[in-house]
Amino acid sequence: MTPAEKILWTELRNRRFIDHKFRRQHPIGKWIVDFFSYKARLAIELDGSIHDNQREEDEWRQKLIENHNIRFIRFRNEEVETNIDAVLQEIASKIDDVKE
Repeated sequence: MTPAEKILWTELRNRRFIDHKFRRQHPIGKWIVDFFSYKARLAIELDGSIHDNQREEDEWRQKLIENHNIRFIRFRNEEVETNIDAVLQEIASKIDDVKE
């Protein structure tokens, strides 16, 4: 795991975050997403600098995953490392969208 993945996983694991179950390195079809919630149908990806050079590939992959009725959210590693509270707030917002 990258440092950013470790930070986010510490917050999400074992239902620590709003009592919601997340899986790490979860397969969806032939792809693997960093974090996934079945209940919210939410995939979370953390992007480091390597993703700067593969935006089109990432967008294509995201669209294919979204075709499975899965919502997608992306964060830069730097966001997680410097402002975890804002990241968690945005994740909570996506989960709340499902509840409504």
